Amino acid sequence: MATLTSMNVGMPQDVPWHGRTVHTGVWKYPVDGPRMARRLNIDGDGQGDLEGHGGEHRAVLVYQTDSYRHWEKHLARARIETGQFGENLTVDGLPDDEVCIGDRYRIGDAVFEVSQPRVTCYRVGLRMEEPQMAALLVSHRRPGFYMRVVVEGEMEAGQEIVKVADGPEGMTVADIDSLLYLPGHPRDDLDRALRISSLSPGWQASLRSLKEQSDKEQASGAPAGSSGNTGLTTAASSPPPAWAGFRPLRVDDIREESHSVFSLTLSATDGSRLPAWLPGQSVTLRLRPEDPGRANGAGSPLIRSYSLSNDPGDGRYRISVKQEPHGAASTLIHTTVRVGDTLDVAAPRGTFFLTDSERPVVLASAGVGATPVLAMLHALADTGRDQSTGTGTPREVWWLHGARERAEHAFAAESRELLDRLPASHSYICYSRPADDDRQGVDYTTPGHLSAETLRGFGLPTDADAYLCGPVGFMDDLTAGLTRYGMAPDRIHVETFGAGAALNPGVKPSVQHAPHPPAEPPASPGPDVSFSRSGLTVPWDPRYASLLELAEACDVPTRWSCRTGVCHNCESALLSGGVAYDPNPVEPPAEGDVLICCSRPRDGIVLDL
Repeated sequence: MATLTSMNVGMPQDVPWHGRTVHTGVWKYPVDGPRMARRLNIDGDGQGDLEGHGGEHRAVLVYQTDSYRHWEKHLARARIETGQFGENLTVDGLPDDEVCIGDRYRIGDAVFEVSQPRVTCYRVGLRMEEPQMAALLVSHRRPGFYMRVVVEGEMEAGQEIVKVADGPEGMTVADIDSLLYLPGHPRDDLDRALRISSLSPGWQASLRSLKEQSDKEQASGAPAGSSGNTGLTTAASSPPPAWAGFRPLRVDDIREESHSVFSLTLSATDGSRLPAWLPGQSVTLRLRPEDPGRANGAGSPLIRSYSLSNDPGDGRYRISVKQEPHGAASTLIHTTVRVGDTLDVAAPRGTFFLTDSERPVVLASAGVGATPVLAMLHALADTGRDQSTGTGTPREVWWLHGARERAEHAFAAESRELLDRLPASHSYICYSRPADDDRQGVDYTTPGHLSAETLRGFGLPTDADAYLCGPVGFMDDLTAGLTRYGMAPDRIHVETFGAGAALNPGVKPSVQHAPHPPAEPPASPGPDVSFSRSGLTVPWDPRYASLLELAEACDVPTRWSCRTGVCHNCESALLSGGVAYDPNPVEPPAEGDVLICCSRPRDGIVLDL
């Protein structure tokens, strides 16, 4: 017979951590007497991070006394008080390897349904004062689980827990947890799990992504799991890089696209065709200035990423660069690179790419942001091309672009030619400051900025896939506008040229600083670590436990949740060099990627951060 041994509640509080403040509800304490279990939580309880915790499917967290005894032994602790794992219900019985998703239990007057395993994050380790706790919960198959409240009612410690219904498929909490987090994702188990309607939508989406990944690997003949874990991160959704590190490519052509944008066409030095890539992806250049003073550290190379803007099957790569007034890399390329020179180039990478679909597609850009979506336009014009008519995909395509004027409108003729090859294309060009000789209806559609306000007049289909690239404010505005217009958020994809947005769950916002070297120089400098999107190269300092800690010391935007090699939120492209792990991740990242939360450089490395 299972019993509720302790009921624990606690409201979110601010906790100091590593010089920052974390807003968290992980501090739970036992309470006496009856409490009401309601749809979203127990009376007196609250969650600090409603993105990762809380909600109908994560209303009540359960952990077992047997697991307490296990951790007391493993962690060599005399006694761990109930509530330490952030759970609301400490129970005697209901082990993770016996309780199934969809099982229903009555406690007092309330009825609950098991909805998902605990999502491991760093905050349970913060409460336990054990940084590796998130990984330990998964690897020891003792995560605990969430329940949703089916019938609201009062309950109290000491009451019997009565099972009232069995979950379908008979998949335990430990089974489902392992299916997502541990290596090996059997297709039959994925199918079983996805038939469980009571499994929370978030877990269903993750497991569905793993199933789609399995289908793609099987179709391509790739080894199972070779492309990483798409159930945990979109970083694993692109194929592995065509080559490791940097290779020299020859500059075949340099062409002016507008007053401020120029293109370089690159080819293999041996005359062979360069590997194909996904439309929307980018390459990274390693530039070595003759004058070390131009670099961001004496003798350090300039590392910059540029989107590819030509046909993905062309056999050559074209990058398009905006000449910034004070841009070190763009100025160096513009003033020193000539046809016939070679440049060090990393293989095409990135998760911003055109996906296969029959749905309409919206390509929206501003300025030089046209480069990745122009490659998509090339791909669409070539997809299913009718040799007799020269037309491309029958898919409906919307080309939206904003420029200042005709002189600053890069790729105007090229995009028009591609659109003419698409039988269901629409084009809207906005000039914010058209010159006197710019012709409305010929050079551009309407004056003004391309914005959320202007979208309303275009008649865009709400079932489209949208791809946006341009300044951050432009993309934020259009994303909000398309969402209000009725487009599904998961079909709106954005690409930034600089560092991506940070994801630091529970950490309260603070003053943002541009990436910079650490405040204290290393006592014994190690190999160089380059953050390509942030334009920063610094020497490794052994006092940091991981590359993540170094990035944080540099104010490089980072994404993480568990900080122990479980969740893969920190998975980043490793453009060059090698790393060592400590601890080893629960499941390795995709080929060519790295988990920065538990790794250190073995030699000089370049990260796509």
